[in-house]
Amino acid sequence: MTTASEQALNGLRDFSTLQWYVIPLLALIFFIYTKEMKKAKASGNWDAILAGVTLFSADFINETVNGWILMLSGRSALWTAPGPTALRTMVGWNVEIMFMFLILGIIYYNTIDRKEVKIAGIPNRWFWAILYSLFCVFIECYLNKADMLVWEYSFWNRTFGGIWLIILFGYFWFFVITKFMLERKTLRQKIMVPVILLSIAIIMNAVGFGLLGFNY
Repeated sequence: MTTASEQALNGLRDFSTLQWYVIPLLALIFFIYTKEMKKAKASGNWDAILAGVTLFSADFINETVNGWILMLSGRSALWTAPGPTALRTMVGWNVEIMFMFLILGIIYYNTIDRKEVKIAGIPNRWFWAILYSLFCVFIECYLNKADMLVWEYSFWNRTFGGIWLIILFGYFWFFVITKFMLERKTLRQKIMVPVILLSIAIIMNAVGFGLLGFNY
């Protein structure tokens, strides 16, 4: 395995690394979700909450696939986060990243226009999905440059070809599936989107950790 992979596996899910700043971050997550829940109870519109859960669930799948790639390759995941963290939950995932993805879907929801308007000739939901994907990968490039986020493979790196794969698989589909959820006609149909995504991630991890004995 690569040095970054070994470093990421060392101290994986080690709660002795917890830091006090996790508490205010957790409180911030609760504040955002409870505020959106209060709005939802008054209006009957649960889209913001579901957007947050949907996008997070999509990332949960990505992180699980990433861990499987490490185990199956015996070399490296597509991305590895071996640096300091309050809690490394998977080789490419930590509590700080998780908190960010828990609110990214809500950010997207609160940015888009409910009406079918266009920005620069692009439907606004697609426009913001593209823009947020580009912005997130822009930040990732700097994290990679700082060795906080390690990319091992040539097809997943700061190259013209590699960047497009990171944009599409690393972020864009998160916003696409969130957009898909928001456009379902009934609350039941909307709820089923994150339920299915979470089920996929949970089953994959049950198989990976339980049946196959993976550690990622």
